[in-house]
Amino acid sequence: MTNTTRQYRTGAWQGIQGAATVAGAIAILYLARDTFIPLAYAITLALILSPVVGWLHKRGLHRVPSALLVMVLSLTVAAGVSYVIFNQLVEVVNELPTYRVTISKKLIALRKPSSSGSLGRAAENVKELGKELTNAQPPAGAQARSRQAPIAVQVVEGPQDVFSYLRDLIQPLVGPLGMIGVVLVFTVFLLVEQSDLRNRLLRLAGVNRLNLMTKTLEDATRRVSRYLMLQFLVNAAFGLLCGLGLFAIGVPYAALWGTVAALLRIVPYIGSLVAGLLPLILCLAVFDGWQQPVLVLVLFGALELSTGNFIEPWLYGSHTGISSLALLLTTIFWATLWGPSGLILSTPLTVCVVVLGRHIQQLSFLHILLGDEQVLPTDAQVYQRLLAMDDHEARLVAEQYRRDKSLLELYDQVILPALAMAEMDRHKGSLSPEREEFFFLTIREMLAEHSERTERSPGESPAGRVLCIPAHDEADELAAAMLSQLLDQQQRTSIAFPLEGSTHELLDLVMPGEGDCFCISSVPPLGFTHARNLSRQLRARFPATKILICVWGFTGDIKVAAGRFTPLVPDHCVTTFAEALEYLVPGQGETPSNG
Repeated sequence: MTNTTRQYRTGAWQGIQGAATVAGAIAILYLARDTFIPLAYAITLALILSPVVGWLHKRGLHRVPSALLVMVLSLTVAAGVSYVIFNQLVEVVNELPTYRVTISKKLIALRKPSSSGSLGRAAENVKELGKELTNAQPPAGAQARSRQAPIAVQVVEGPQDVFSYLRDLIQPLVGPLGMIGVVLVFTVFLLVEQSDLRNRLLRLAGVNRLNLMTKTLEDATRRVSRYLMLQFLVNAAFGLLCGLGLFAIGVPYAALWGTVAALLRIVPYIGSLVAGLLPLILCLAVFDGWQQPVLVLVLFGALELSTGNFIEPWLYGSHTGISSLALLLTTIFWATLWGPSGLILSTPLTVCVVVLGRHIQQLSFLHILLGDEQVLPTDAQVYQRLLAMDDHEARLVAEQYRRDKSLLELYDQVILPALAMAEMDRHKGSLSPEREEFFFLTIREMLAEHSERTERSPGESPAGRVLCIPAHDEADELAAAMLSQLLDQQQRTSIAFPLEGSTHELLDLVMPGEGDCFCISSVPPLGFTHARNLSRQLRARFPATKILICVWGFTGDIKVAAGRFTPLVPDHCVTTFAEALEYLVPGQGETPSNG
């Protein structure tokens, strides 16, 4: 069995193991959801209340009284807000009968639209068609069967006693109240035993992994706390704007609806819909016309679209480390797995998953799939888009990189590595002629565009010329052209030799002298042989002229690589444009960043 086959089987087996692990974890989360859901709520509440408990503990109050005091105060505030909201909602419901006339008018208008409009005519046509269908006589056989059809018997239960009524009233509340009680117990336990639980978790991971687990816990706590704080601020701002907008429209109890909107937005997507539906129903009952209900729809629609599509993805994505698309997908996943509770807890749970993928190598695929960090380097993005023959997006990626970087950095960190990847694929035979031609043509056009925008550095031109000569192929020629462009930017006279034609004939025209320097441009993987042969020829013909060997992107030991050029060793070897400029234009520093 070859090493390649063995590695392939090992990778396939590891992939199967990873998929089985993920499937098992999802199955456990689903089957044990009655335990995990209250625990997830409790952890979220503990993260919110833990800073206050820690502050009281630092002031001399013991951990248990601190946790109990914070829980009592939190429950008191929650109960007070709920009581006020409930009473105002009851008042709104009690006032609805006073608007019975307005409601009846709107219902009549909806049931009987004006016959002059297209909607009214359509309603009349549908009504007439219904009458014709109703008056149609059924066949004789159908009439006989209808006469013989048995009459359904309904069993009507008698009135319930008080205990049965109370039982039916309380039974639907037992489940939610029980979950709330379990969440509160879990929260108090987590607040009191925080240090002990942390130490047990660290011990479970292993003493030799304390550094990793400490970073993981700190990262997860920081990101979840940030998300909760941002969610509170966003929801509070949303409720405030809703209340002010409803007040401007003239909707009664505008402050109530703003508070309800801020609270219901905890539930993603559905909460805003319910929050907007309540004042809409009130507007339909209070106002005679349709202007106020339409304005309420516009208000909630504009706020929700701007908040959900722009503000939240930008804030949550940049501070939680989750991409905007991943937030949407994970919300659907957790809602499917845990129902409404998964919908509410989706973002904190996803943050924890992404943090695990960030710090644990075996789970790194989670960070790659869900994280917001750039997982594909800029040079790989440019090369991939050119492989897809999409020069427009490749130029956009390069331009975006160029905004904050210098031309030297663009060539060294993006274009040159892309050339190296193309050379590697070309020598493997995996780069088709069409894609190869498109790649090199686009790179050549990009170099021409940057050459037109290049600003020259002030100062005098150093003595001597730099003769940039490609070692063998088109990638070497493009790298030589980039070096010549950077040298021109530094006021150093340079000549980039083309690949076509005889190099020696061109040298006869240029007549290199003692103050000049040959720069042999070579892009791996097969550039050493051609660069060595060309270096020997130049050294034999022009012994007084310096020779600089540029093996672009070489990652090995350059001193060892220089030994391959014996017995005629070149004057210097470099692997990047920055090193070449440092050797050819000493003391000039980096090229200007504007372009």
